Amino acid sequence: MLEYLLRLALLLPLVGGLAWASLWMWKRLQTGLPGVAAQDRLVRLVEVLPLGAGNKLAVVEFGGRLHLIALGRGTITPIAIDDRGDFDAA
Repeated sequence: MLEYLLRLALLLPLVGGLAWASLWMWKRLQTGLPGVAAQDRLVRLVEVLPLGAGNKLAVVEFGGRLHLIALGRGTITPIAIDDRGDFDAA
């Protein structure tokens, strides 16, 4: 029984540490490739607004212009493009 408790005391922090490290790496790599700065990317997600079950509005910067898009389940619909300081209907 003592051997079991000793193994548990040693392996439980190890497993917890591996779980924490994997979640940290997942969060770190989720934003993109390491070493690539956000300003070096061609496309940048500016903001996302959830609207309900699987629907969102997103503002994406591409080519120096802001694009307002609607995201649904399996659909992407452009709504407006901002190239003059305010959004124009697309």
